[in-house]
Amino acid sequence: MAQVEATTERVIAADAEAVFDALADYNGARPKLLPEHFSEYEVREGGDGEGTLVHWKLQATSKRVRDCLLEVSEPTDGELVEKDRNSSMVTTWRVTPAGEGKSRVVVTSVWNGAGGIGGFFERTFAPKGLGRIYDAVLANLATQTEK
Repeated sequence: MAQVEATTERVIAADAEAVFDALADYNGARPKLLPEHFSEYEVREGGDGEGTLVHWKLQATSKRVRDCLLEVSEPTDGELVEKDRNSSMVTTWRVTPAGEGKSRVVVTSVWNGAGGIGGFFERTFAPKGLGRIYDAVLANLATQTEK
């Protein structure tokens, strides 16, 4: 099994603290950021950053749906880590200042991929597909925070 990684980033014309707060707000802002690939969204514990437990289904392709139950931690300032209890997937959101009134958001997901030919296709196509999904999340985040 090889590790698969997908990374997407965007510069947003909003203060890093405001952008981070929107990402960490699993009760209010976060559900508004999610495109149609996400369904059955439910906060099960907490709801604001560290200590949150959130569930959703992620439809990566027409046939591939992941049932995600994510534990949220904040290991350092400006960083949210979502660890999926149902798989090896870990998604890290990093928000850093990027100049006056701007922030850079980098989202990286890593997981243990399949072996064999299926693993080859997963390593080849999954990062692009997940990148498109997270591009949409970041575009929605920009719309919510650039005001």
